[in-house]
Amino acid sequence: MVTPIGIMRLRYFVLFIFCSVVAAAQELPTTVADTTFYSKVDSLYREDQLYLRITYNLLRQTPNGYSQNGVSPGFGGGFLRDFPLNKKRTFAVAAGMGISYNKYHHDLQVSEFDGIRNYVILQDVNYDRNKLEQVLLEFPLEIRFRNSTPQSHKFWRFYAGVKASYLVFSKTKFIGNETVTVINNPDFRKWQFGPYLSTGYNTWNFYAYYGAEPLLRNASIDGKRIDLTTLNLGLMFYIL
Repeated sequence: MVTPIGIMRLRYFVLFIFCSVVAAAQELPTTVADTTFYSKVDSLYREDQLYLRITYNLLRQTPNGYSQNGVSPGFGGGFLRDFPLNKKRTFAVAAGMGISYNKYHHDLQVSEFDGIRNYVILQDVNYDRNKLEQVLLEFPLEIRFRNSTPQSHKFWRFYAGVKASYLVFSKTKFIGNETVTVINNPDFRKWQFGPYLSTGYNTWNFYAYYGAEPLLRNASIDGKRIDLTTLNLGLMFYIL
């Protein structure tokens, strides 16, 4: 089971990898020998096989009275195998695997007693924090259109795909006059699916993902089903 300490280490690991890659990319060749090495052209190149992502997370199809508060961030990274489908290698498909961490600050409190979970919207209640955290393994599959060339890594891209995500850890935590924590709530769907889009130029790429199914199953407030779905908006960074 992934622990809260493990989640914190995951955040620092993703940040460390991102900073290391950016620093390495800034070391440009300065000698004639280096320039000769980097000028070699690979006509059978593959693009964008490592990715890092940062998002702002929203929840849609919310119950009456529901609201988010504070910043709800997300981080992700992984590997995508690029398979060019035409001679110019501007049309391709890609499949891969990654890991993501999503946090939501909101006013939907979850509590548990004797294996029974209760959901309530925090209205007229003073509290310090109420959050949901999830760690997921993700399996993206996408179609890629780009105007890349063997000589340049700066190009426009339009990537669209679908992603299956498997929930490996979840935690809800309320901090107020008491602290209420629920680890690995079985009401959360283990498998989550949805379409996504990544488009942009060179380093900067807009990213959007929409969850096609509710996060929760068989959960309700006053007899009304909770159909929360995710909307993640942010930036995608590709490497190699």
